[in-house]
Amino acid sequence: MKIVIAPQAYKGSISGLGVAEAIREGILRVIPDAQTVLVPVADGGDGTLETLVETTGGEIRNLEVTGPLGQQVSADWGALGDGETALVEMARSSGLALVADKDRNPLTATTYGLGEVIKAALDAGFRRFIVGIGGSATNDAGAGMAQALGVRLLDKDGMDLEVGGAALSRLKKIDMSGLDTRIADCEFSVACDVSNPLTGPEGAAAVYGPQKGATPAMVQQLDAALLHLAKIVKDDLDAEINGVQGAGAAGGLGGGLIAFLDATLRAGVDIILDTVELDKTMCGATLVITGEGQMDFQTVYSKAPIGVAWRAKKLGIPVIGISGSLGRGFTDVHQHGIDAASAIVPGPMSLTEASERSHELIAAAAEQAIRHLRVGQRVFGSH
Repeated sequence: MKIVIAPQAYKGSISGLGVAEAIREGILRVIPDAQTVLVPVADGGDGTLETLVETTGGEIRNLEVTGPLGQQVSADWGALGDGETALVEMARSSGLALVADKDRNPLTATTYGLGEVIKAALDAGFRRFIVGIGGSATNDAGAGMAQALGVRLLDKDGMDLEVGGAALSRLKKIDMSGLDTRIADCEFSVACDVSNPLTGPEGAAAVYGPQKGATPAMVQQLDAALLHLAKIVKDDLDAEINGVQGAGAAGGLGGGLIAFLDATLRAGVDIILDTVELDKTMCGATLVITGEGQMDFQTVYSKAPIGVAWRAKKLGIPVIGISGSLGRGFTDVHQHGIDAASAIVPGPMSLTEASERSHELIAAAAEQAIRHLRVGQRVFGSH
């Protein structure tokens, strides 16, 4: 019997690999000769870097880069085990968490550090990139990133623009001649799980600007600057980014990655599951087990366990979900490929205790799930 174990990390408690190892332990208590294949997964959000590095046998690397407000910050990135793919999370270099509430200013915040991380990965020989773009402090549409990689953004006098979203209103010409030549050999897949356009009432500035410190007046200023950028991109690069779904993600970084690096925006979970070759791994499996910290009504919105379940269903494989807890509306997952769901907590206990005992509790829950399946086989096997 081949069982594929593909859970997401239980955020704040145990890594995806740790969850998978505990589930395997529980399975083997009941079926000692079961073939278990561990494939920890993620959805492009928090924990993706660590999960993919663990799963592929890669390593986390670090360098000092320019932070969103020009300060030096320490940024991690992932060198995946295939030796070809780099995983870069923009939040590590240009994220909102790097800026104190009182200092937030999307008029001047920059993605320059993201470009520096990409350049470091290029220097290390990587040519395939997965870029996670959640949690940004910026609203510059990736202008800083482009500048760090050699693109010149020029004003009417032929002078380079200063960094930040506000400066884009004075953009006159985009000079791509200095772009790092290695970019032409690269493939950029962007984990993007929002559909916001670049500008307008659902755009980058209007929807996400306020949480980055933008006042209503600043939102209007930033929106106009992004609209102007889109026009220059159209004129100089023959690329249309204003109407593209997801272009407004991360302060317009989605659009900037398309314009400057010819990137492709995709659902984060699809990028991750393709990278770990989940479809190939599931071939011939009898059962798939997935899970996350809490399974509830939100799980069905492109979370990793649902991505796993959709792919398993295409192969006709039943799916069980084992999660830290079950929240409101968790039964919605049954309409999206997860046939049964259970929680690891057997009785009242604090989150702290559950986290400390996570391995033990997950293994016990997996054991009971397999025991239930064995009972089901005996009761219903002949019907």
